Amino acid sequence: MAFMPISKEDMRERGIEQLDFVYILGDAYVDHPSFGAAIITRLLEHHGYTVGVIAQPNWKDPKSVLRLGLPKLAWLVSAGNIDSMVAHYTVAKRPRADDAYSVGGRNGKRPDRAATVYCNLCRNAAPEIPVLCGGLEVSLRRFAHYDYWSNTVMPSVLADTRADLLMYGMGEHSMIEIADRLAAGEDVKTIRDVRGTCYLCDPRETPYGAVQCPSFKEVSENKELYAKSCRIQYDQQDEVYGKTIIQRHGDKMLVQNPPALSLTTAELDEVYSLPYERAYHPCYEKEGGVPSIEEVRFSVTHNRGCFGFCNFCSIALHQGRRVTVRSEESVLEEARKLTEMEGFKGYIHDVGGPTANFRGPSCEKQLKYGLCKGKKCLAPSPCKNLHVDHTEYLHILREMRKIPKIKKVFIRSGIRYDYLIEDKDEAFMRELIEYHISGQLKVAPEHCSAAVLDKMGKPHIEAYKRFQKKFYEITGQKGKEQYLVPYLMSSHPGSALKDAVELAMFLKENHIHPEQVQDFYPTPGTLSTCMFYTGLDPYTLEPVYVAKKPEEKAMQRVLLQYYKPENQRRVIEALCKAGREDLIGNGAGKLVRPDSAYLKMQREKQAKRGERNARGRNASGRKPAAKTPQRGKPSGRKKR
Repeated sequence: MAFMPISKEDMRERGIEQLDFVYILGDAYVDHPSFGAAIITRLLEHHGYTVGVIAQPNWKDPKSVLRLGLPKLAWLVSAGNIDSMVAHYTVAKRPRADDAYSVGGRNGKRPDRAATVYCNLCRNAAPEIPVLCGGLEVSLRRFAHYDYWSNTVMPSVLADTRADLLMYGMGEHSMIEIADRLAAGEDVKTIRDVRGTCYLCDPRETPYGAVQCPSFKEVSENKELYAKSCRIQYDQQDEVYGKTIIQRHGDKMLVQNPPALSLTTAELDEVYSLPYERAYHPCYEKEGGVPSIEEVRFSVTHNRGCFGFCNFCSIALHQGRRVTVRSEESVLEEARKLTEMEGFKGYIHDVGGPTANFRGPSCEKQLKYGLCKGKKCLAPSPCKNLHVDHTEYLHILREMRKIPKIKKVFIRSGIRYDYLIEDKDEAFMRELIEYHISGQLKVAPEHCSAAVLDKMGKPHIEAYKRFQKKFYEITGQKGKEQYLVPYLMSSHPGSALKDAVELAMFLKENHIHPEQVQDFYPTPGTLSTCMFYTGLDPYTLEPVYVAKKPEEKAMQRVLLQYYKPENQRRVIEALCKAGREDLIGNGAGKLVRPDSAYLKMQREKQAKRGERNARGRNASGRKPAAKTPQRGKPSGRKKR
């Protein structure tokens, strides 16, 4: 095994005069199957192509992309595992201090809107060589989209990158098809029929039978049309019934071909069996390595896709809602390999994926007809066709626990508690609690208000309450001290201050003290981001309340951490603004104790009331008698 070439010297050692593909990457180079760049480069190598990697080139130097020479077939460009703007900035739009996907964990190693910058560097360096872009950043920006950081609607990233093709979603099928056609001498401009790709063309060349979104100009000027466009995009993201989508961009037409077909179990097995080094490139060692590898170094991915379909999550538009899985033997074989790796201490950190306990489709119907448009499998309540089964996943975990050298198998990538609690067989839950938790189980109820959860696409809080009760019941039976750690989100569209107060009281009543709270982050392409920008639900076009003022967002956030002494003043202010001063006080049923400022304010209010009352009394010390209404004039009372 060896890393892909990163220098001319590496190329010479391998006898490569010119690479077929040069991969320009926004992350540091990590050869691990949790990283999209590693999968694509290894797959191309497996199919006989030569690939070099230029990780985090100096975007201020046009020659930085030429370090490996010009590619024979195409440039491949990706911003990396996450959107570069999310990597750079907090939800408050403040620069982050670190970047787990960069060498030494230091921020600033890639530009803002990295895919766009890199594509243009490649295009300018050699206009005649095809530029293909892929990865999460371009996948979620493939249509006209709201950009939180500039607070504007931006065109498809294709217009700005000047790339020839955009590969969205899982790119294995589309990448190999495009590579084979380029290698056969086909002009990239004629490769317009590959599933899982987008391109720009003259409107006269628009394919027939496509579903048309409102144009970039229209969605930029009209929020209702933006919301309608968003719904169209989501409704067609299914590999069974999804149609070609088009969207006018000035004098060009953006064309999105239907989604790529999901990889079969055999194909996934092949992808994960490729000879990954499962480490960052040794050139980073002296600078402290790449932090992001630590979470996944001894982890195993057993599935892709998520039918949970939360509105704030990008998975539905990127990986897709269809769950596909690796075979049991493939998963176990990878676990055995991990036990032989340097640094293995007996712990498998995760056996998961987007949702760890999804091991098949939510129902048999979707295999033939696709997933239901505009509907959730689990929210607001489970679909009557939902098939709940943990048998196969449980068997994998049992077999993995038997492997020599493995002391403990953890599940950290996330359990859908709302799916688990519907399983009538408690075997998985019991073994999860007994063998696969390190004191804490992280779950994601996100909120407790039904109105907010509906906008999130999450089940109502009753599902969490059922799970919570069962979890602590079984934990107690097994004599363990283990806890649930709920993920919570403030200021999601639909959440007003009163909803945050409701959540705070729920947390207090359930003795939950969240250490971390996520303020809603409007990332490109999601349904929740559409609501944030338009103030409309894209599926009903009904108005949605959106908290945008920093003051209110801060209040919603501190309410979720009401118990912290440093938040006392802000919590009191939030309760006053929400008209819930009844929750300020001592004893049961109160959220926060009054502070000196609040008590002073109350004394001043009382004094003023006393003064007003005193002024309203007559000289004898009595209140003035009520005036008798004049005859023939209304008294102000309603007739009975």
